[in-house]
Amino acid sequence: SQSPLEQAHMASAPVFVDFTRGLSDDGRARLARRIGKNAALLLAGAMLIGSYLLNFFGVSLPVVRVAGGMVVASIAWRMLHAQQGASDDTTQMAQSLNEDRVRIKAFYPLTFPLTCGPGSIAVAITVSASLHTPKVAESLVTFAGGMLGMVLIGVLVALTYRYATRMLRPLGEMGQIVFMRLMAFILLSIGVQIVWDGVS
Repeated sequence: SQSPLEQAHMASAPVFVDFTRGLSDDGRARLARRIGKNAALLLAGAMLIGSYLLNFFGVSLPVVRVAGGMVVASIAWRMLHAQQGASDDTTQMAQSLNEDRVRIKAFYPLTFPLTCGPGSIAVAITVSASLHTPKVAESLVTFAGGMLGMVLIGVLVALTYRYATRMLRPLGEMGQIVFMRLMAFILLSIGVQIVWDGVS
């Protein structure tokens, strides 16, 4: 089965294209790199200190899954309804996503929760727990490997978003509208699945 991060990439690449219609190619490329960097840092932070933060606030991983899944599902729900009307949140976001606001939008909602959501963070925290070993040197090596994996994920995210427009171009305008709607529904399903996993 696919990881939550792999599922999110499949559903959020077309969402990224829809959100960034108002940006130039250079602006979209910079945004893709920033999202990749944010995703790598967020996953690395979750792997290093995520479990300690959850313990400090008394929050369990299932609760993180439920809360985060609800956020993902709510965004996807708004996108589904927005694509059926003339005025919608997605259109407003695309219009407001100019060069000056790229830094803000790069983290929320494009990095979290659309690209790197609660499922991915929960996986990173779980991986972190499995990397602890009695030997300090061995733990350092395994954590270094984990950090390298997070960097590679960030690069993959940046490349996926950087060339998402080019990959969707052959579909045409109508094909992209249909594809966006399907991906919004898949994103909604992913959010519901994350909630279901947390509850179960």
